[in-house]
Amino acid sequence: MPKLSDVIAVLEEVYPPQWAESWDAVGLVCGDPGAEVRRVLFAVDPVQAVVDEAVEWGADLLVTHHPLYLRGTTTVAATGFKGRVVHTLIKHDIALHVAHTNADHADPGVSDALAEAVGLKVTGPLVADPTDPAGRRGSGRIGELPQPMTLAAFAARVAAGLPATAAGVRAAGDPERTVRTVAVCGGSGDSFLAEARKAGVDAYVTADLRHHPVSEAVEAAPVALVDAAHWATEWPWLRLAARELTDRADRRGWPLETRVSTRVTDPWTAHAPMPYAP
Repeated sequence: MPKLSDVIAVLEEVYPPQWAESWDAVGLVCGDPGAEVRRVLFAVDPVQAVVDEAVEWGADLLVTHHPLYLRGTTTVAATGFKGRVVHTLIKHDIALHVAHTNADHADPGVSDALAEAVGLKVTGPLVADPTDPAGRRGSGRIGELPQPMTLAAFAARVAAGLPATAAGVRAAGDPERTVRTVAVCGGSGDSFLAEARKAGVDAYVTADLRHHPVSEAVEAAPVALVDAAHWATEWPWLRLAARELTDRADRRGWPLETRVSTRVTDPWTAHAPMPYAP
């Protein structure tokens, strides 16, 4: 049976912490490096519902994409919801490890999984990492569809390829315009709107797009924008990460079980259609 330190070493081979942004908080949050690990649960958010799932399944390690304490803290008291998460994990001997922007920049990483989910063949990064001589790592990905389709059809394809959320999928641009080349970025990607425009793609898929950046982007260049829920664009990575760990565990002869959480932790829980048309 591998120890937690062994499993973390493998995860950091795949997602080295030095690839994370300087502002990020990745790595081991809690857990005894000498403890044995038999079951590993992967999830996007380290929220109580996910921790409860880890307890119910008997997980020894919870790996999440989002950090629990991104901006630091001075207390882990159970008087707050983050403190309760830590108390629950420690009480049940469950470690917590975070792979965030280091997983975004990996090859394959979060945006590769998103590209696969929406039916793209990846051709390279949207913003290349200058430290990668192969030119494959970086932020976002650019890919191609097997055949051209309308923006409306592509938005439907994105909606079908990602886990369902209350917000659904929105598109900006002429619904009948042709889409073939696409840029994607799992999570909040409005900081790469200019890069998507420079790449000359037909469409850009990401999350958390805001009114003014979208309005200016569609006016500046004929790039269609497809906006999905933040959680949904990152969830496909969980299967990729679980597969990467399982493959390496098998090669080492570790009897490790992995599971991907399917609990929807997107914070938006309801959607009300608007029948009024001005």
